[in-house]
Amino acid sequence: MGVNAVLSRCKRKMMKGKCMMPYKTLFMGLAVLGLLTAPAAYGEQHGSGGGQADKPAVHDHHGDHGHQHGKAKTDAAAAKGEKAPSFTLKNTDGEKVSLSDYAGKVVVLEWINPECPYVQRHYESKTMQQLADKYDDKDVVWLAINSTSHASVDDNKAWIEKYDLDYPILVDKDGKVGKAYDAKTTPHMFVIDQKGRIAYEGAIDNDPSGKKDKQTQVNYVDGVLARLTENKKPEYEETKPYGCSVKYPK
Repeated sequence: MGVNAVLSRCKRKMMKGKCMMPYKTLFMGLAVLGLLTAPAAYGEQHGSGGGQADKPAVHDHHGDHGHQHGKAKTDAAAAKGEKAPSFTLKNTDGEKVSLSDYAGKVVVLEWINPECPYVQRHYESKTMQQLADKYDDKDVVWLAINSTSHASVDDNKAWIEKYDLDYPILVDKDGKVGKAYDAKTTPHMFVIDQKGRIAYEGAIDNDPSGKKDKQTQVNYVDGVLARLTENKKPEYEETKPYGCSVKYPK
């Protein structure tokens, strides 16, 4: 983290393959060619390259907020218990922030989109801010990542200022980091342990609708951080995330 970011943080705290084959006749050649090109055209129209932006913007409110349409993680995506993918992104001051900067520390990655109602609700109720503050003195680092393809730096700055955030929002407009982690929703939470492994991934809590009382609400990330900061194995390792789909580039 650069000097400007540190100073800003302190100030805020202080203020608060193709194949070809010969044809015997032109007629047979055209017939075979027709058979070959029809599936190709179908694949272009209905293939798997649509991206996350084609998915419903908001998932349902009944707990089924995990991998969209039941898809499993891709081979390239990070998985629970594995080494967290390294990355370097810029914050809103244009300074580079790398995961390796925080080696040996517990790191929380929060996928964020200020346009998302779920994100807005959590920030209005200070879910993220209070949790980040709670573990700030326990050497826990909180990094928000915005993989929204159309989000601007000014959008992120405005969000930081509106909620007086002490942690940065990192810019991932091309979605490479989000896809490396298989981030599906906003919010989607990842907790990296002191050894650089993914200790937890999933929802912030068990309350997608925001209607549960404090007695029945469980903040998964809080529970994970409480255990990790005491060098204990987390009770929760993976839950289904809920929220708006991450708006990756099409």
